[in-house]
Amino acid sequence: MFKKFAVLFYSIFVLNLVSAQHGEAAAGTAPAQELSEKDKTSKENKEFIDHHLLDAHDFTLMVDKDGHHIGFPLPVIFYDNGIHSFMSNKEGFMHGEPTEVDGSFYTLHHEKIYKTDAAGTLTLGEDGHPTNEKPLDLSITKSVLILLLVSVFMLVLFAGMAKSYKKSVVPTGAARFLEPLIIFVRDEVAIPNIGHKYKRFMGYLLTVFFFILFLNVLGLMPFGINVTGNITMTFFLAILTYLITTFSANKDYWKHIFWMPGVPVPMKLIMLPIELLGTITKPFALMIRLFANMTAGHIVVMSLIGLIYVFKNFAAGVAFPFLTLVIYLLEVLVAFLQAYIFTMLSALFIGMAVQEHEHEHHAAH
Repeated sequence: MFKKFAVLFYSIFVLNLVSAQHGEAAAGTAPAQELSEKDKTSKENKEFIDHHLLDAHDFTLMVDKDGHHIGFPLPVIFYDNGIHSFMSNKEGFMHGEPTEVDGSFYTLHHEKIYKTDAAGTLTLGEDGHPTNEKPLDLSITKSVLILLLVSVFMLVLFAGMAKSYKKSVVPTGAARFLEPLIIFVRDEVAIPNIGHKYKRFMGYLLTVFFFILFLNVLGLMPFGINVTGNITMTFFLAILTYLITTFSANKDYWKHIFWMPGVPVPMKLIMLPIELLGTITKPFALMIRLFANMTAGHIVVMSLIGLIYVFKNFAAGVAFPFLTLVIYLLEVLVAFLQAYIFTMLSALFIGMAVQEHEHEHHAAH
């Protein structure tokens, strides 16, 4: 729902600007220079939002008034008849210019590496995307860097917490803030949805909860960190839940999918493909929900900021920063909420797979 609102808001934002500008041109009420300036501003805003949502081969901290990116380069690693690597600040690479590597030329286009000729020629297909050969990209991109940093941070943080509990059961330091969240996941998520077998899955549930939470919070920083807004990231998180659910499922779970007890045979044949499809749609919903909500928040916030530079008046300078602050505070809530929802639904799917239908066994006897 939130994604639909964001996409609709973003579309109306762009379309209204274009429509208004064409309307003014037809009426002859504004000079051509002013119209082109607005066109340029709206285009720059759109490109900035698109860039903000994408992964990147460098880490940009800020952009100065001349458009120069201030940050640091990251390792570019790819496979094309062997492993090749260089830093992303190699001359011309981040600007889409052809870069020579071991006698071959490669060009970065929309954060994807393509093999080209010495002139950097890109052949576009009917869909507008390059048809050039793409090497296997193994680069340490911005998202990969954040994933590694969050993983190391969690390892150090929770290893330190475990060590401190060996000395005293009274929480100290970070444990004072994290222990209530751990207890909440155990008492309000794991036990109600999984039951007495919850301990077996607590490690995964706690890991995925804090992993998503930390990534969501980092996504609120003004550095273009949008890891959970990356469909690939949410896909693999959903795949983990799917694999754990599938390989932990008991015979009762599979029996209710392939041959539902107490259901007429003709209905069993009809329900079988539906139930099988349901095992796939559950992780698919996990993937889309997290991706859509986090992406939507970024689009709305960046669109509101972009409107300040489009209208350039006092009202816009007051109203849109206020609206941005409200949406930003809502995003803080969404960061926690999405971590909870993903963990809760994962626990629910696991609980459905491992629960024992004792009442049915008793009825059979």
